[in-house]
Amino acid sequence: MKSNVDNNQATQDFGLEPIKTRETDHYTQEYIHSFVEKWDQLIDWEARAKSEGYFFIDELKKRGKHKILDVATGTGFHSVRLWKEDFEVTSVDGSPAMLAKAFQNGRKHDLILRTVQADWRWLNKDVHGKFDAVICLGNSFTHLFDENDRRKALAEFYAALRHDGILIIDQRNYDSILDNGFSSKHTYYYCGDNVKAEPEYIDDGLARFQYTFPDQSKFHLNMYPIRKNYFSNLLKEVGFQTVSTYGDFQETYHQDEPDFYVHIAEKTYSGKG
Repeated sequence: MKSNVDNNQATQDFGLEPIKTRETDHYTQEYIHSFVEKWDQLIDWEARAKSEGYFFIDELKKRGKHKILDVATGTGFHSVRLWKEDFEVTSVDGSPAMLAKAFQNGRKHDLILRTVQADWRWLNKDVHGKFDAVICLGNSFTHLFDENDRRKALAEFYAALRHDGILIIDQRNYDSILDNGFSSKHTYYYCGDNVKAEPEYIDDGLARFQYTFPDQSKFHLNMYPIRKNYFSNLLKEVGFQTVSTYGDFQETYHQDEPDFYVHIAEKTYSGKG
């Protein structure tokens, strides 16, 4: 998302009442340079790769998808992994600081990432062509607070896909957080040692997460807590024909509460059901 925000500012700015900050565009002020520089400590690329295994790679390959649009590139973890598996990847993010870090990380792996800064709500204005798959990972979609923003972004993802394309999109298990309180196995996604990612405040319209690093620095993200069934229905309402949901990379997750859900939404009309 295009922004004139100075991402080199020293501290995040949530104003005098942080829990009242519930605007989609505010995330551009949250990903300041000092936070982005620590992001890979939070993820831990090696541990993250081990935890998710080849789930995304295998799902894309078995469906014959090659040209991938990574719309929430962040620091480049999935873009780099996919390039190394011979996928053709275009890397998009709304944060210029994140894109710069992703490009640096790509160079460390002898890759030149194709990066584009774009607002999801007008994605196809800045990203051209059609893709076999769009991936939106890292709980990124929950930066969208407004119902119309969510619908517009999903419509843009849909439009960027070829006729038989798929969208792979994930989210935290906000149902469990809202209904039962926060708990986490800390096995998936945020795998860094001595790094904490936990909600400081939660209600039906806001999940404010605090990230604490080994040097005791603290950062926050304000996100919208999307419930799983709402999200699945929303995907179908914007045009996706089928939606399969996995919990922590397993299709049979019902016996345990997963930390994250992954939705695979297919554009193709199967004619079944």
